[in-house]
This record gives sequence, C-alpha cells and structure tokens, in this order.
Amino acid sequence: MIAQPPEDDEDDEYAEPPRTRAWHDGVLVAEGFPVDDVSEYLKQDETVVWLDLCGPQRTAMRVISRELNLDPVAVEDAVSRHERTKLDRYTDYLFLNLYLPVVDGADMRMFEVSAFVTDSAVVTVRPEPGFPVEELVRRWDRSPDITRGDSASTTVGLLLYALLDLVVDHQLGAAQAFDDEADALEELIFDDAFPVREIQERSFRLRKNLFMLRRVSLPMREILNTLLRRDVRLVPQPLIPYYQDVYDHALRVGEFTDGLRDLIANLLDTRIALQGNRLNEVMKKVTSWAAIIAVPTAITGFYGQNVPYPGFGHAWGFWFSSLAIAALSVGLYVLFKRRDWL
Repeated sequence: MIAQPPEDDEDDEYAEPPRTRAWHDGVLVAEGFPVDDVSEYLKQDETVVWLDLCGPQRTAMRVISRELNLDPVAVEDAVSRHERTKLDRYTDYLFLNLYLPVVDGADMRMFEVSAFVTDSAVVTVRPEPGFPVEELVRRWDRSPDITRGDSASTTVGLLLYALLDLVVDHQLGAAQAFDDEADALEELIFDDAFPVREIQERSFRLRKNLFMLRRVSLPMREILNTLLRRDVRLVPQPLIPYYQDVYDHALRVGEFTDGLRDLIANLLDTRIALQGNRLNEVMKKVTSWAAIIAVPTAITGFYGQNVPYPGFGHAWGFWFSSLAIAALSVGLYVLFKRRDWL
C-alpha cells in the first residue's frame, strides 16, 4: 500500500488534489480513488493506472518512486523546475519532460509537465496549476475503443499519445498565433503613422516568444522520432499512425518557428530601410527649405554692405531686391517640388 504523506508536513502540500484513474482491458473502471489504492490496482493484470500530482514535494515523490521503482535522478528532474524538454529511457520506464505553451494576447506562458511511463502506469507531475488536465482527460475519453480488449501496453501507449498530442497541438496553436502577430507587425511597419516605439516593443516581444517556443518544441521531433523507431518498439503497432500524426505536427511547429524567425528578421531589416528612407525624405525637405531661405539671406546680406549697390539711395532699389528675393524663392520652390524634394 502507498502511504499518504502526513497532513501536517508542509513539505507535502499539493497545489491541486491528486487525480487518479484506472483502466482494465482499455475500459475505464475507476476514477478519483485515493492514492492509497494505487498499489491494489497495479497488482491487477491488464490494469493501467494514471496518477496526476500537481505541486508535489519531495516526500510525496519518494513514496511514488518506491512503488514504481523510479530512479532518484528521474525523480529529481520531476520535482525540479525548468528542466529541458527531453525523453530519458530507463530499464522499466520512460521519463519525459514537456512544456505546453498558452498564448494570451501578446504574452505566452509555459506550463511544465513531467511524466513517468511504465508498462502499467502513467504518472504526471506538474509543478503548478495551469496545465489543461481536463482537456487531456477529454481526449482520453473520446477514443476509448482502440484499447478495448487489448494489452495494457496499448492503453499506456494511448495515454502517452494523448499527452504528446495535446502538447504539440498547443505548440502549433502558439506558432499560428505568432504568425498572426507577425502579420499585424507587418501592417504597422508599412503604416503611414509608422509608430517606431510600438514596432520595436512588439517585434522584441515576438522574437522573445519565438525563441522560447522553439527551445521547447524543437526537441519534440527527437522525442517522437525515438518513440517511432522500429528497433526500439516503444509504441504498439496500432498506435504508430497516431504517433506519426503527432510527429508531422511537431515538424510543422518547427517549420513555423523557423519561418517566422526569418520573417521577423526581414521585417526588422525592412523597418530599418524604411526608417532610413523616411530620414532621407526629411533631409531632402530640410535641405530644400534651407536653400530657399538662403536666397533672401544672401540678397539682404549683400544689400546690407556699406558700399554703393544698384539702386542705392533710390526706391526702385528696394523694390528690385524684394522682387529678386520673391522670384528666386518661388523658382527654387517650383524646382524642388517638381523633383519631389518637397
């Protein structure tokens, strides 16, 4: 029997109550039973147990590790935060560490989940709430017939498939959301208003999110490729097409992220080029107006000399200089306007 940790031990508090399920011959036979009863179900032939622990501390994990004979290294990885995405193969079980992204507007949160997969049990470990466990359970309930009457390994394979499919689908959804954000950023760059600060903030946030998504999604291809290797024989034959579908989705996530990274880089180069072009336009206008202003400055400065000049001491001299200023200024304005400098 698995003993429950002492209730007064602060080291064993859960962020959410543990969840349990049991299947026999692919049919759900029990749900929500106490953790103490896990041992009894594991003793039954062709019975598969799922145990979900949210926020378990080290004492609780030690109890489970004794029952499933888990390696201390894998247990340490399960209770540690920010482990990399990976699949470790041990003698009697698999250990996976995965990240599920949730996009909320321009922000993205990563929810970490670890899983121990044995021949008759799947134990998921979550450091915090937020992982869509209910959606995972619904996926299991939508496809119960594939394991009915089959071996326990097929049932375990189906549970693992649904977990991987859920994670990859959310990663693909995040990539598609970032693709929409890239389209919005492109519209901002070519907008006449050209809000530079907003463009910089959104492009920086998008590149940061893409980097985080790529870091957790890229190893998924290696994980699925390892599971699908025929010489390894980790996936039952009836489930190979399902795992292959998840692998295809993982490839799409990689293609999305790589393509979006190149697109963002091109958009930033375009932004710099457009900003340079706008600066050139401003400089042309400033230079043109400076040239127009230089005409009256030169003429009035010349007439301000203490030497006789044409029309000196006569009224027509004043009118001549004024007309020269007006004519030359208008002429320069028309010339610059025709050349699209103004």
